[in-house]
Amino acid sequence: MRENEMLEKDEIFSKVLRAGRRTYFFDVRATKADDYYITITESKKFTEEDGSFHFKKHKIYLYKEDFVAFKEILEDMTAYVLDHKGEEVISERHQKDYKKDYSFESDESQETPKASFTDVDFDDI
Repeated sequence: MRENEMLEKDEIFSKVLRAGRRTYFFDVRATKADDYYITITESKKFTEEDGSFHFKKHKIYLYKEDFVAFKEILEDMTAYVLDHKGEEVISERHQKDYKKDYSFESDESQETPKASFTDVDFDDI
């Protein structure tokens, strides 16, 4: 099998969740026997003192035989947290007016994030 065919076969379906410094990649992939499984990858951006940056990635492989139990436990855990602590983010790093900025994307809709900046007039300083 050609390398391109293997890549196409491996990339079945994907979604991306951008959540601040973290990005989560949800991918459906195929085994050699052409069965499907899911990978969940957390990618977190770290900035060095010199301004350069790197990403740390952690990956979970989730197979079909574990889907039901995984989903049930995830639902139980998220419900527990929300029932006991609510949806408000409690953190020193967040302001009172902190707003969730989650974006969900599929492969078809991945866009380049737009840069935001403040225009500074040095005559004002």
